[in-house]
Amino acid sequence: MDPNAAAMAAVPAEQQQQLLQEIEKMQVRDSLRMYNSLVERCFKDCVESFRRKDLDATEEKCVQSCAAKFMKHSARVGLRFGELSSEAESQMQQMMAQQAAGK
Repeated sequence: MDPNAAAMAAVPAEQQQQLLQEIEKMQVRDSLRMYNSLVERCFKDCVESFRRKDLDATEEKCVQSCAAKFMKHSARVGLRFGELSSEAESQMQQMMAQQAAGK
């Protein structure tokens, strides 16, 4: 059994629910932070004039390219984080197994 799942099973249901709600809040906050960062960066890099209410073709293309790059980068970082997290969990399990075998 996964050590995290075993630890979570020992927590009362009400606390589990609170924990899951806090995690969800953190995920929403992180998503909003990422979105705001994307908007700020692309706006700063691409919009040059405030004389029109719409973007011109060059600005529009720049914003689309900027957003696409940002999203690809974010996806890559997420994948890499998942890989590193998985490796760290494997190492932790190996260390726990070694400690258990040494006793």
